[in-house]
Amino acid sequence: MPVKYTEGVTRGFPVLRSASGEKLAHGDLVQVARGDRVESRLTFRFLDGSRYEEEIVYSQRDVFRLVTYRLVQRGPSFPETIEARVDRESRRYHVRYRGDEDSPEETLDGEFEMPDDVYNGLLTTLLKNLPAGEPHLVQIMAFTPKPRLVKMLLQPVAEDQVHIGDVSVRATRFLLKPQLGLFASLLVIDLPDVKCWVVGGEAPGFLRFEGPLYFMGPVWRIDPN
Repeated sequence: MPVKYTEGVTRGFPVLRSASGEKLAHGDLVQVARGDRVESRLTFRFLDGSRYEEEIVYSQRDVFRLVTYRLVQRGPSFPETIEARVDRESRRYHVRYRGDEDSPEETLDGEFEMPDDVYNGLLTTLLKNLPAGEPHLVQIMAFTPKPRLVKMLLQPVAEDQVHIGDVSVRATRFLLKPQLGLFASLLVIDLPDVKCWVVGGEAPGFLRFEGPLYFMGPVWRIDPN
């Protein structure tokens, strides 16, 4: 994905809510840019003690390219406990995984070569850089618990009025659709739509996310605050 808008230093405190609006977790987003290299960490601390952390390092020299990815997911809000890391330069992954509280922890190590179009943790950044009105196909890594690639279609579908506090902002609604192929026909339930709203203009920005944070999870909402 070509870089249209470069990323810089960012600090934010997003809020994670249920589909009904109940507050589930307090967020902390820290992003630091050092030249063409950006380090970003998003942490959600749940009211029930659970924790979700996504840490990425990526390059924004001409195109966005993920360099390292780390995911932590644990606590009663999640059906599985997982800590995973993938590194482009070493072509290695490391995963610590526990299916449930009664299962022993598994450790997996192996080789994994990240394609140039894999964008875990960067999807909302890509949406700000998409040419207006054009869909785009990328890939993400899903941990099952080994990393596997899933194609994801980023598709603009509508212009909505989004309320931020007392202000109404016009924003583009995107659908993020996993392309599961034959695997989708084996699911006993339909996967919910993943939606993102992005405000355009000379300084585009992320406004809202609605969808599961993990595969087959409930629909949660991320608001800027």
